Amino acid sequence: QTGPYGPHTSSSPPSSSSPAFCPVQPSRHIVERQSRMLSFRVEYRQRSTEVVLEDASTVGDIKSILETELQVPVSKMQLKGWKSGDVSDSTVLQSLHLPKNNSLYVLTPDIAPSASTSQSSAQQGLSSQNYLLVISHREAQRDYSLHFPASKTIQEVKRNISDLTNIPVRHQQWDGWPASASDDSVCFLLSLLAIFCAYLINLPSSPGICTNKHDSPVPENSENEGDALLHFTAEFSRRYGDCHPVFYIGSLEAASQEAFYGKARDRKLLAIYLHNDESVLSNVFCSQMMCADSIVSYLSQNFITWAWDVTKEANKARLLTMCTRHFGSVVAQTIRTYKTDQFPLLLIVMGKRTSNEVLNVIQGNTTVDELMMRLMGAMEIFTAQQQEDIKDEDEREAREMVKREQDEAYRLSLEADRKKREAQEREEAEQVRQERIRKEQEEEREAIRLSLEQALPPEPKEEGGEPISKLRIRTPSGKFLERQFLGSCKLQVLFDFVASKGYPSDEFKLLTTFPRRNITQIDPAWSLVEAKLFPQETLFLEAKE
Repeated sequence: QTGPYGPHTSSSPPSSSSPAFCPVQPSRHIVERQSRMLSFRVEYRQRSTEVVLEDASTVGDIKSILETELQVPVSKMQLKGWKSGDVSDSTVLQSLHLPKNNSLYVLTPDIAPSASTSQSSAQQGLSSQNYLLVISHREAQRDYSLHFPASKTIQEVKRNISDLTNIPVRHQQWDGWPASASDDSVCFLLSLLAIFCAYLINLPSSPGICTNKHDSPVPENSENEGDALLHFTAEFSRRYGDCHPVFYIGSLEAASQEAFYGKARDRKLLAIYLHNDESVLSNVFCSQMMCADSIVSYLSQNFITWAWDVTKEANKARLLTMCTRHFGSVVAQTIRTYKTDQFPLLLIVMGKRTSNEVLNVIQGNTTVDELMMRLMGAMEIFTAQQQEDIKDEDEREAREMVKREQDEAYRLSLEADRKKREAQEREEAEQVRQERIRKEQEEEREAIRLSLEQALPPEPKEEGGEPISKLRIRTPSGKFLERQFLGSCKLQVLFDFVASKGYPSDEFKLLTTFPRRNITQIDPAWSLVEAKLFPQETLFLEAKE
């Protein structure tokens, strides 16, 4: 496989120094705590190297080991993948608080990828060029005009043509390559021109040869975007394996909401992957770029990845409509400007306060190093914006919190005032009610008193000839009530007289002085004579308990 450091199905033969171990000088063990051994799995292009060393070592120690293992100068090496961001060579690993097992990757933007060691000097000046290969498929009577990077080998071209035509490599017969060409030859070493021709002949098919084309990643008749993405993910996994970015299952609008409109700390960049089966670059980009462990990990941690297939014109028109609706006509027009052989595309979109902004459009003719650097560049822009958004959000939440606290204090104050006012109103209402009851009781008592007073027999005179009893009654206030009654008068008349003066028998008892008797307990039908209140007696009133 090619590409700077894509996934590889077969591991390269282990070198004598892989996994590498860096012994630490005894002087570095003189610490109070016991040193930990840390393991680093470092990916670089087609290689994966393990480095094991103590946490008292520095980042520069790792680079020194990698310089020996990878034959890459430390000065041109960028060691990425640290959880805390970029670190300096002098940083002690212990200060990073790393787990026992770690994954890193090396970027060498100043070193171009090479097909073989013997060709590296020639590639320094030419590897950045793209070449147009015009391929004539004689049996299908069809010509393909395909762009390939200069580092592409003939064997890789044949594999890409196999994906495009469903003709296995072993059944391909070619004419037009230079006589000295072999499958390991690099394209730009074979020609002095930017355009050359080759002819492809398909050998007769034999049993077991697959001639069916791939299913379209997104069916034309799929009405629901979520169902279309489920089909896309299943087809992508079937073609390139399960190690790929987690594609968001849902509409482009839902993916935008997930990425842009949560809390500032939770927002992410939106990566829109646009696939086109008619581009010869699609197979390489998917298998070596989109499925590279480092790319998969970086996209999963920092991006919401949404995908769509534009192979069919109907699906492409549908995509342009969605982009116009969510991102404006400029994005849709940008996508229109790219030709089929420039696909796949990876659009990096950042949500902003007023509108969404496309930070980068990454074409299919890229390398893993370049792809990673452009993703990291977009992340730097996004992180700066995110920090501003977090600061603004925190300040806004602080203001809202103060306002909520003030509103709550004001509400509690109003509630206390309301309760106080209601309690006062209840108290006043109760006073009014008690006053009304008191007045009603007084009016009732006064009515009874007047009724009793009017019903009393007239006070007898001494010259009437009938026996008369003179009674003197001391009230609780110390005043005396005096009246004459006929000796034959019933006790009830005496009780009514006392009640007409405001001392009803249900509230007061009438007592004799000596011997002390409670007259109110005697049968009211008795006469004063029978009650021994004749011819005269002094009584006193006492309130009942």
